[in-house]
Amino acid sequence: MNKRAFHGFLTFAALGTLACFRTAAAAEYTSIVQDIAVDRPADVVWKKIGGYCDIAVWLKVTCVYSSGSGELGTVRVINEHTDEVMVAKTLHSYTYAQPTSPILYHGTLDVQSEGPARSKIIYTLFYDQAPLNTPEAKAADRDRRATRFAEALAAMKGLAETK
Repeated sequence: MNKRAFHGFLTFAALGTLACFRTAAAAEYTSIVQDIAVDRPADVVWKKIGGYCDIAVWLKVTCVYSSGSGELGTVRVINEHTDEVMVAKTLHSYTYAQPTSPILYHGTLDVQSEGPARSKIIYTLFYDQAPLNTPEAKAADRDRRATRFAEALAAMKGLAETK
């Protein structure tokens, strides 16, 4: 490699490194945490709503596994185009990430016991709203997500409380 090409390569590499740092510095993380009380024990609630593709019922989407079987590392495909990989799992919760999302989107579904006959479903969304550019776009996106997942929580409550 000649000297000029090598310097061009170094310049390109340095600019790429700076772009990575600029992206990380420009992040504007936000979260939406919503919950709903359920008149059923956590074990009962989780059995009715906690399967990794149960999202199809309570969010009214399509869901198929592209790999795995519902355990840690399983990849589900929502509405035939959104990949979500399960990155954490406990007895009554899981967390997923959308690995190709430009907003570093993550979600957690959690059911916590509130006593022997009650529980609480908690849904947490975490994402980078910086790519949305304007305060109006960020607020509209947040409102849309909050409304959609409030509806999902209500649907989960209904499913969990049916006999």
